[in-house]
Amino acid sequence: MNILMLSWRGPRHPNAGGAEIVTLEHLKAWANAGHQVFWFTSGTPSLPPEEIIDQIHIIRRGFQILQVQLEAVLWYLFSPHPKFDLVVDQFHGIPFFTPLFVRTKKLAFIHEVAKEVWWINHLRFPVNYLFGAIGFFLEPFIFKLFYRRIPFFTVSQSTKNDLVDWSIPPSHIHIIPNGVISLPANFPKEKKPTVIFLGAIAKDKGIEDALVAIRPQWQFWVVGKGEDKYLSSLQIPQNVKFWGFVDEHKKFELLARAHVMLNPSVREGWGLVNIEANSVGTPVVAYDVPGCRDSIKHQITGFLCPKGDIICLSQTITKLIRDQSLYRQISTSAKSWSKEFTWDKSTHLSLKLIENIYAFKK
Repeated sequence: MNILMLSWRGPRHPNAGGAEIVTLEHLKAWANAGHQVFWFTSGTPSLPPEEIIDQIHIIRRGFQILQVQLEAVLWYLFSPHPKFDLVVDQFHGIPFFTPLFVRTKKLAFIHEVAKEVWWINHLRFPVNYLFGAIGFFLEPFIFKLFYRRIPFFTVSQSTKNDLVDWSIPPSHIHIIPNGVISLPANFPKEKKPTVIFLGAIAKDKGIEDALVAIRPQWQFWVVGKGEDKYLSSLQIPQNVKFWGFVDEHKKFELLARAHVMLNPSVREGWGLVNIEANSVGTPVVAYDVPGCRDSIKHQITGFLCPKGDIICLSQTITKLIRDQSLYRQISTSAKSWSKEFTWDKSTHLSLKLIENIYAFKK
C-alpha cells in the first residue's frame, strides 16, 4: 500500500514527545513490511522540508498548530504525490478533517481526547479562555459530525470510553497498546531519596503540582523541555535539578537511578513514560486519570491518587521510600508488567489492522 500519515509533529521536531515516538515505531514497521509510507507534518527552520527517515518519506510544511492542517489540504489536493490507499488522520486536539477532502480509505489515530486540557494553556488572558472555550465545546462535535463512520486506532481503554461517549461506535475503535523500548540501565539507586519527573515541562503535565508535592529531603530531577517564559514563572525549590532534554540512554539511566517517578499529568493517552520507568524497576506515583489508570496497576506497579490531591502524592512517595519491603515488591511487579508491552506485539497488531482495512476496501 501507499500510506499517508498526517500529524501535527513528527520525528526530530524540537517539541516531539511520546506520541511521536509511538507513531514512528508503527510507521517503521509498516515500511519494513513493504508498504510505501509518507508522513506529512509540521516543520521548523532547523529541519529540511523533506527527508527520508527509516524508509519513511517525511514532508514538513507549516507551523504545528492550525497551519499544518491547512498545508496538508493544499499539498494533498494540488501537489504531486502517489495515489494513497490509506490516509491516517492523527488527532492532537485538532484533527486534519480528512472526511472533507480525502476520498480513499481513512483511519483516525488518537492517543487521547483533549477535554479539560483545552483550558490549560500558556496563552495570555483573555486569549487563553477564548482558545480554551472554543476547543472544549467544539471538540465533541468534530467527532460526531465528521468521524462517526471512520475506524479509529487508539492506545487505551480510557480513550475508547471517551470516543464512545462522543458517538463513535465501539465496533469502530481498535485498541493497540504502546510498546516500550527498554535500554539496559543497570545503575544503582541514588543514596539520597530521588524522585524524577519525565515529560514536557508544562502545566497540563502537572509540573506545578509536582513542585509542591516534593519534600526538601528528596532530590527532585526534572527531565524534559519547557518554554523559558513558563519555566521562569515557576517557584523552584533548591532541591530541584533540571536536566533538560536527554538522549534515550541517559533517560533510562536517570529512571534507573531514581527511586520513584512522579507523574501528576491531568490526562494521558496511555502513559508511555510510566512503562519506561517500570522497565528499570522504578515505581510510578500518578493521578488517577485517563491513560495513567491504564498503564499503572494501582498498588501493584505503582500508586494512583485522586486528581489534584497533592498531599496524597507526597505521602505515597514517602511511604514507598520508607517501606523497603513494599518498595521491593512494587519494583519487581513493575518490571514484570513492563515486559508485557513490546513493539513487536504492538506493530503486529497495527499492521493487521491497516491490512484488514485495505482488504475490506478491495
